[in-house]
Amino acid sequence: MKEQLTTLIQQALDTLIAQGVLAADIAPQIQIDRTRDKSHGDLASNIALTLAKPAQRKPRELADLICAALPANSLVTRTEVAGPGFINFFLSDDSNQAVIRRILEQGKAFGTSDTGRGRKVQVEFVSANPTGPLHVGHGRGAAVGDSLCRLLAATGWDVASEFYYNDAGAQIDNLALSVQARCKGVTPEDPEWPQDGYRGDYITELAQAYLRGDTIDAEDRHVSGSGDVEDLEDIRQFAVAYLRREQDMDLKAFAVHFDVYFLESSLYTEGAVERTVARLIENGHCYEKDGALWLRTTEFGDDKDRVMRKREGGYTYFLPDVAYHLNKWQRGFVRVINEQGADHHSTVTRVRAGLQALEQGIPQDWPDYVLHQMVTVMRDGEEVKLSKRAGSYLTLRDLIDEVGRDATRFFLVARAPSSQLTFDIDLALSQSNDNPVYYIQYAHARSCSVMRKLAELGWEWQAQSALQHLDQLQEEHEKSLLRQLDRYPEVVAGAALNCEPHLVAAYLRELAGDFHTWYNAHKMLVEEQAVRDARVALSQATGQVIANGLELLGVSAPEVM
Repeated sequence: MKEQLTTLIQQALDTLIAQGVLAADIAPQIQIDRTRDKSHGDLASNIALTLAKPAQRKPRELADLICAALPANSLVTRTEVAGPGFINFFLSDDSNQAVIRRILEQGKAFGTSDTGRGRKVQVEFVSANPTGPLHVGHGRGAAVGDSLCRLLAATGWDVASEFYYNDAGAQIDNLALSVQARCKGVTPEDPEWPQDGYRGDYITELAQAYLRGDTIDAEDRHVSGSGDVEDLEDIRQFAVAYLRREQDMDLKAFAVHFDVYFLESSLYTEGAVERTVARLIENGHCYEKDGALWLRTTEFGDDKDRVMRKREGGYTYFLPDVAYHLNKWQRGFVRVINEQGADHHSTVTRVRAGLQALEQGIPQDWPDYVLHQMVTVMRDGEEVKLSKRAGSYLTLRDLIDEVGRDATRFFLVARAPSSQLTFDIDLALSQSNDNPVYYIQYAHARSCSVMRKLAELGWEWQAQSALQHLDQLQEEHEKSLLRQLDRYPEVVAGAALNCEPHLVAAYLRELAGDFHTWYNAHKMLVEEQAVRDARVALSQATGQVIANGLELLGVSAPEVM
C-alpha cells in the first residue's frame, strides 16, 4: 500500500515540476506513515513540510497543490490537509480489501521482498565456548540470531550463519584439567581440584566417556578417548569434541542450523594471527611499551590503546578477534552482524579500530552488533538459577524440556535484545490469552478450524470465487483486521533492516488479537454465501500471515489445539 501511494505522490510532484511549481532538481524523500486515529485517514505524509522551503511556499499551500495534482486512481477516496501541512489519505474499501488477494496468491511468499538484492550477509551468533552446556543466555542469542537469519533471507539477502568456537586459551586449559581431575577420582571438594575448574555433573559424564574410550562424531572430526589420564592433550581434544557435540544437540533441539563452524584455533594453525600482527606493525600503528606490544586504537575512536601481545607472551583476545573479522571481510560479506551478549559491549569499538588499522578498505561501522541483555527465569514467583547438570547455571535444554521449543523460542525473542528479559515458566506453560505463544497459535488453529467446519456443513469454498465478494467485508472489525494484514510486509522489512525480530513477535500478538476479536463478534459461516465466502477468505488470509510470521521466529503454526 505504501509503495503504491509513494508512486502516486511522486507522479503528483512530477506534475508540479512540469508546471514550474517545484524545481526540477529537487530530491524528495517521500515518507508515509500509518495514522493512529482513523478519523485522520489511513496513511499520512509530511512531504509538503519537507519541500516547502525549496518550493518557497507555505506547507499547507503546497500540500493543497500536491493533493490537486494526484492522478486519478482507485486507491485514494479523498485527501485532507491537517495541522501545519500533513496530507492525510483515506483509502478506498477496494484497496484495503486487495490485501486478501495478495496474501492468497502469494501464500508463504507474502511479506518477502528483494531488499537485499542477493548481497552476502553473515550472522554470527551463540559462539559459546565449548566448555559446558548452553545456558539460557546462549538460548536468547540463538533465538534472536536465527530469527535474524530468517528475516534477512525473507528480504532477499544471501545469508550465511556462523558459530565461532573459542577452542583455544585458558578456559579450554581449565576444561582439560577439570576432566583430568575427574578421571583421577578428584572431586571439586578436594584440595587438589583445579582452582578455576568446572564443577558441573557434565564434567563427570565427560570423564566417564573418555575413560570408556567413546568415539565422538563432531561436525568436522571424529575423536576417540584413549582413556590415558596422563595425556592432557588427548583429554583436551576429546573434551572439546564432546562438548561441541552436546551443544550441537541442544541447537538441533532448538531448530537452529549453522552453515559454518569456525574454530579459533585455525587462526593460529593457519597463520592468520601472525599475518594480522605483521600487517598492523607494517602500517605503523603498533608500539612497544612495558615489554608488551600495543595497538594505537585511539587513532580510530577507542578510549585507550590496546595490548595485542602480553609481556609474558601470548596474545590477548582482541587480536584473534581482529584476525577473525578480517577473514570474514575476505570471504566477501558486505554485511556482518554479530549477535552477542551485552558483556561484549567493550569489544565493539576495539574490533572496529583494529580493522581500520589494517587499512583494507573496511567500512568504519563494520561489523554490525546486536547485543542482548541477560535473561532471568522465574517459576512460582522465584528466580530459577541452577541446573544440577551444569552446576552453576540454568541450561537451555532444561528450559526446552520444561516448556517446549515453541514457547522457549518465542519468549526469548519477544523483547528487544537491548532489554533485560524475564522468562516466566508458569506463563509459558499456561493455556490462556495471557500466554502470547498460545494466543497466537490458537488464532492460527482457529483459522484452520473454519475450513474443517465448512466441510462438515457440506459447503464448498474456492478462493477465486470468494475474491469476487470481498466488498461484503464492511464490519469495522473486518476493516481493522484488513489494515493489520496490510502492515505485515512493512513489519518484516523494518525488523530485517533494524535487526529487531521482536517487532514480528509484537505484530503477531496484535494480529491475533484483532482476529480473535472479529471471530468472537461475528458469525463466519452464515447462510448468505457471498458474506460467508468473503469472511472465510479473510480468515484464511489471517492464518497464512500468522504462519508466515511464526516461521520467521522458528515457531510452529499448529492446525489443531
